[in-house]
Amino acid sequence: MPGDRRGPSTMSFDQFNPAWVVLLIFAAAFLAPVLARVPQKNVGWLLAVLPALAFAFFAVGGVSVWQEETWRSSIEWAPAVGVNWDVWVTPLGLFLALLVTGIGALITIFAGAYFGDSPHRGRFFLNLYLFMGAMLGLAVTENLIVFFVFWELTSISSYLLIGFNHSKTEARKSALDALLVTGGGGLVLLAGILLLGQVGGSFLLGELIENRDAVHAHPLYAAILICFIVGAVTKSAQFPFHFWLPGAMAAPAPVSAYLHSATMVKAGVFLLALLHPLLGDTPLWHYTLLAIGAITMTLGALIAVLQTDLKRLLAYTTVSALGTLVMLLGFEDDLAAKAAVIFFIVHALYKGALFMIAGILEKTTGTRDVSQLHGLMKSMPVLGIAAVFAAASMSGIPPFIGFISKELLYQVKLEAPITGWSLLVCGIVANAANIVVALKVGVAPFLQSRGEDMTLKSKPSIGLVIGPVVLGLGSLIFGIFPQLILGDAVTALVNQIKVADVTIKLKLWHGLNLVLLLSVVTVALGFVGFAFRKRFWALGREITKRASHFEATRIFRGLLQAVIQFAGLVTRTIQSGNLRQYAICVLTAFLALLVWAFVRLPIDMQIPDLGNLRFDVILVFGLIAVGSVCMLLTRKRLTAVLFLGSVGFGIAALFALYGAPDLAITQLLVETLTLVLFALAIYNLPSLPSAVETKRPRIVSLVISLAFGAGITVLTLKAMSMQLEEPVAVEIAQRSVSEAYGRNVVNVILVDFRSLDTLGEIAVLAIAALGVAGMLRSACSSVQVSSRAPSSAVLLASARFTAPAMIAFSIYLLLRGHNEPGGGFIGGLVGAMAVVLIHLARPDLPLRFLKLSPRGLVAIGLGLAVVSGLPGLLGEGSFAAAAWGPAFDLPLIGKLKLGTPLIFDVGVYALVLGIVLLLYDTMQMWNASSRSQPQPIP
Repeated sequence: MPGDRRGPSTMSFDQFNPAWVVLLIFAAAFLAPVLARVPQKNVGWLLAVLPALAFAFFAVGGVSVWQEETWRSSIEWAPAVGVNWDVWVTPLGLFLALLVTGIGALITIFAGAYFGDSPHRGRFFLNLYLFMGAMLGLAVTENLIVFFVFWELTSISSYLLIGFNHSKTEARKSALDALLVTGGGGLVLLAGILLLGQVGGSFLLGELIENRDAVHAHPLYAAILICFIVGAVTKSAQFPFHFWLPGAMAAPAPVSAYLHSATMVKAGVFLLALLHPLLGDTPLWHYTLLAIGAITMTLGALIAVLQTDLKRLLAYTTVSALGTLVMLLGFEDDLAAKAAVIFFIVHALYKGALFMIAGILEKTTGTRDVSQLHGLMKSMPVLGIAAVFAAASMSGIPPFIGFISKELLYQVKLEAPITGWSLLVCGIVANAANIVVALKVGVAPFLQSRGEDMTLKSKPSIGLVIGPVVLGLGSLIFGIFPQLILGDAVTALVNQIKVADVTIKLKLWHGLNLVLLLSVVTVALGFVGFAFRKRFWALGREITKRASHFEATRIFRGLLQAVIQFAGLVTRTIQSGNLRQYAICVLTAFLALLVWAFVRLPIDMQIPDLGNLRFDVILVFGLIAVGSVCMLLTRKRLTAVLFLGSVGFGIAALFALYGAPDLAITQLLVETLTLVLFALAIYNLPSLPSAVETKRPRIVSLVISLAFGAGITVLTLKAMSMQLEEPVAVEIAQRSVSEAYGRNVVNVILVDFRSLDTLGEIAVLAIAALGVAGMLRSACSSVQVSSRAPSSAVLLASARFTAPAMIAFSIYLLLRGHNEPGGGFIGGLVGAMAVVLIHLARPDLPLRFLKLSPRGLVAIGLGLAVVSGLPGLLGEGSFAAAAWGPAFDLPLIGKLKLGTPLIFDVGVYALVLGIVLLLYDTMQMWNASSRSQPQPIP
């Protein structure tokens, strides 16, 4: 057992890796919509095959786990940062995996019959399998970072399941409530994971448990514990976060049955049980869990008694049951752990059955109101018997396993030294209330009424009934043979939770004692409460009417709405649409950070000798300064754009003078294309005098600009004065030829050493360009080619000879870029200029490059960039690792070595070419639309 200080026994089953079961379920999720097209009577049975096989896999392969051995394996995930998918199957993980897959198979069969020929059943099974895979991932994952990934996947997939009926407002709101509460708790949990990793020196639970003494002694122990408790109680709907769970009843019945019996809401309890050996056995753990659990247990049960809706009745008892489990994990003895494990099993069996029964009753009668349901035993005798079995187990009546669970609960509370009697009273109240609910849900709808029996809309099929029958019989069989079926499993589970070496004995009858007397009293109170249930309904309606303003869901949604309104106010204030104001905010924040940094750190910098500046550099600086001043003084937009271009050309000259030809060429090309696009963008804008500012804003702008310039100057001088022991540039230059077969270090970095970064950058660039093009096109009317500007004879004569040469030159730059200045980015810009020149000369022709549209070029470029990374993944096990082929000597270009970096560079070439043409074409369309139908200026 991992973390067992007695010396855990570990097995390695790499050939039977549980991770592949998880991945197989995720893969099946995307096949589910296709498989769901089979005839409706068979779809549930077909889709249940995979979870059933997974159940068998864990049941057979995990036999030795009950002997406290650990099933281990590992899959590399992010080895560069030391994060792998470390798979372990401990008794707790195996227990959860069996529940997820076993009950998941029954739920899948039930869902197939429940949805029938619904056109949305494919979407449902996709979401269900995603959720099942996420829960199974939680069960078998040791690394807390990967555990958190699955934790959040459960929140996202449950959001999709709860909001499945998205046409209903309440379903959407309830799904959002669940996502915000569990997602917010997940962020707090992430903080706890990161703190725990720093304190314990690892993110592996087994290693952390071995180092538990150091974790307990650390000053951050309390913060870590609180973070983990917040994450657990939000997921398991503990007070005051309990409200999202009843709201989740907006989901279809199969979702409710699965979430409440074995999966979503049990994840928080599973986490607490998993962490008990690490964070437990302290007063903070003990009293926090006892308080939260006891309040939730009592509150959930009392609210449940007042409900009449079948699903809300069961939902609030689930809240109560989860509170009971959290409370039991707060105790520090073996008996409490035993009671928690048994109750976990009991609740999964009866709650799954009763939720499916509630769904069947709603589907066959058209109502979920228990006050209107009666006399259904004659029409559905098998379902009625299954309901009685589940209700009896929930009520703790022998010989069902619920009786064993209830006896253990009372025994734990009686033996508690300080809080036992207060918890005992709460337990009696909660258990009696749960008995009332069990009778209302599992017995009352099937009782004979004084009037006529209800008429069914349809008879339940075997696919609907089989789940409740199996779970109901399970409650009975487990109760009759508890030690034979559950003895080893419960022993292993208790030993993992308590890090102990005890042997658990389970039996139905413990003789005549105080615990039995308390059970009899509880059952009697439950039956009395059931007899007066109509008075409870009236009381519930009155309380709901008077206390509606204090309902937790209403308070949460009110707070959420207030936050949204406040965010809107802040957004309207900050996001004013004034670019100058945005620039002032950004620059002011930057200056504040710069001042703070220089206050904390000494300003140790060297002032360069200005006497060594070359005349050509001084000349270029002067041209840049003149261009900047003239740009500010001019009143013509096109003139301002030209002066702005002169500044850019001056910067390109500086790059060239200081030995950066790649940057110089790129800057030159970008400035040229920017001039064209700027000219198109401002074509229909009003002249600058209509937007002349007052004197005060111009002074503010001047002051901030000068301060920013001074700050950047100081920062640059500081950077230049830093002495680096081993500059990375030297190492990269040495590795460039030997490893990447290229002498152009800049290009080698972009397409080989840091190609994954470049892939992300070009993807963002493509998304931004498509977004800009989409917005501009939506703002202009449809434009025919005939409405564009007429052809130009001068441009036509020029383009006839210049454009082909530019295209050839762009390909030359592309191919030589690995060894000389050039590359895909520069080549793409030159190629775009050639196509733009052709289109300016012949605007009647479609904007194409080798018959490819701009969007096609973007798609091809991004696709080539992604595909170029696959050979490295298959060969080296790392995406985007370079794979090389033969080399060729080409005229003018020289030696060209084939490889994935070249494919990547071709992708960059096509993408840059497509983006420039896309923006140009959109600007042309916008201007043509403005000429034919002037657009209002905001």
